[in-house]
Amino acid sequence: MREEGENPFEGAKERLQELLKEVKRVIVGQDLLLERMLVALLAGGHLLIEGVPGLAKTLAVKTLAEALGGRFKRIQFTPDLVPADLLGTRVYNPKEGTFSTELGPIFAHLLLADEINRAPAKVQSALLEAMQERQVTIGRETYPLPKPFLVLATQNPIESEGTYPLPEAQLDRFLLKVVVDYPAFHEELQIVERMTRGEAPEVREVLSLEELLALSRLSGQVYVHPKVAEHAVELVQATRKPEKELRPYLAFGASPRASLALVQGAKALALLRGRAYALPEDVRDLFKDALRHRLVLSYQALAEGVGPDALLERILEAFPPPFVPLRDPYGDARGPAAEA
Repeated sequence: MREEGENPFEGAKERLQELLKEVKRVIVGQDLLLERMLVALLAGGHLLIEGVPGLAKTLAVKTLAEALGGRFKRIQFTPDLVPADLLGTRVYNPKEGTFSTELGPIFAHLLLADEINRAPAKVQSALLEAMQERQVTIGRETYPLPKPFLVLATQNPIESEGTYPLPEAQLDRFLLKVVVDYPAFHEELQIVERMTRGEAPEVREVLSLEELLALSRLSGQVYVHPKVAEHAVELVQATRKPEKELRPYLAFGASPRASLALVQGAKALALLRGRAYALPEDVRDLFKDALRHRLVLSYQALAEGVGPDALLERILEAFPPPFVPLRDPYGDARGPAAEA
């Protein structure tokens, strides 16, 4: 039981930094991706990673899974994949004349859906139930997925042959979408030197499944000032009722899931940064990652090459962060950012 006056967040940042340090023994650079992966883990949301081949997207997810406890599975999505390959199927035993259920690889704590946009609609539909309901239906039976259950999916944006665009309903289930860029010169040089030496550091388990669940619960206790939540909602609503200059480029704005993702992500990011309270900067840092996959652009935007990030940047400029007075998070029962 926690003693009175003890900081419940003490050591959380150190444990998470230790996890990051272990992953960075293998992954060079990609600081933003690794941070967002931890945000998704703490917030209990799914993560979509987009980038051209060769940027260590799959390796980053695999390395993180090795540094965590729990079961990890990787599924390579292909156009000929069927739902049974993902969920499992019923198997007939001719000797006994009975059916048994063989559960598929989706029954894991961390699921790497590699090149998720290569799977056809039936597979995406089966995955959608698992992502939203945390359960799988095989035949007439429903099976709960283990806790936690997180999908870390990758997709390649430059190929069109043999790919299927993800439906908007499924995209909306991803907490964040991270776009991975090319490494800097010194990072790529370090990658070349490390890989040509043939060194493959062995990743050790840093965080157990129980510790991850405890940190996730702790993330839920991070204080969110009403002004911070209001700022998140006003940013999301600005995508539904955009200003006159942006109106021709947006067909549909983000759903309320975007507001939830912003607040939940801000709480996780605050914990990762060693704070017991979320700031407007946490919301703004995650704004593009939480909304770029939820916008439906108009034909005019596609024709003129206007991407979602440019539109979201304009919204951020139009809505400056509110002033939130800070106070001692443990000296004020109302939280670290109480009203004056």
